[in-house]
Amino acid sequence: MHTTPPGQWWHQVITAAPPPSRVLVLATCVAALVLVGSRRLWPLTRTVVTIAHEGGHALVALAVGRRLEGVRVHRSTAGLTVSAGQASGPGIVATAAAGYLAPPLLGLGAAALLAAGYLAAALLLSLVLLAGLAVMIRNAYGLAAVITVAAAVALVIWRGVPLLQATFGYAMAWFLLLGGIRPVLELQQARRRSRRPRTDADQLARLTGVPGGAWVALFALVAGGALTLSTVWLVF
Repeated sequence: MHTTPPGQWWHQVITAAPPPSRVLVLATCVAALVLVGSRRLWPLTRTVVTIAHEGGHALVALAVGRRLEGVRVHRSTAGLTVSAGQASGPGIVATAAAGYLAPPLLGLGAAALLAAGYLAAALLLSLVLLAGLAVMIRNAYGLAAVITVAAAVALVIWRGVPLLQATFGYAMAWFLLLGGIRPVLELQQARRRSRRPRTDADQLARLTGVPGGAWVALFALVAGGALTLSTVWLVF
């Protein structure tokens, strides 16, 4: 590995670079698909999706003026974001809806930067978001998980050769895009199994009067749309 000088790295952040080979783009897509689709790997890799999910709740809570009290990510891959503010209205609805929307939309944003040639900017932005989330984590496992992911990104930025950086960046984008779909499927399965479901979709149903199934459909539509659009940008 080599060390990227700060001045050179900043130049990479603000300067568009040629895209990598299509082979690398497709290979990272297949790798992300394995990470998401494997029954053995998903219980571990799902933690990264949970981090993005809870980060979405937290970011939107702050954006709409709610007071963020803390975020927890558990070993079971469950998560919890607690914020204070009005118990009804657009703010709490946006906050509740942000969780399942966050992974695919973050993946879409990363894909947009990658398609435009801003790989370094995508990596740096992900590190900034992880650092901001780490400040709000309120349990040991969650903090360890966020720091581990952030450390991996930082190591790739600081010590990674261009090929490693490209591989990591594209794999990250594909993983968020694909990883945004499976939790939505699991969400609907959980709602079917439980007589009194307490999912984000059911919380949104209580807040808005719109059926929980409609919210699940919205999450699926956004996740599928983000994946489709990103595939067009990155592959074709």
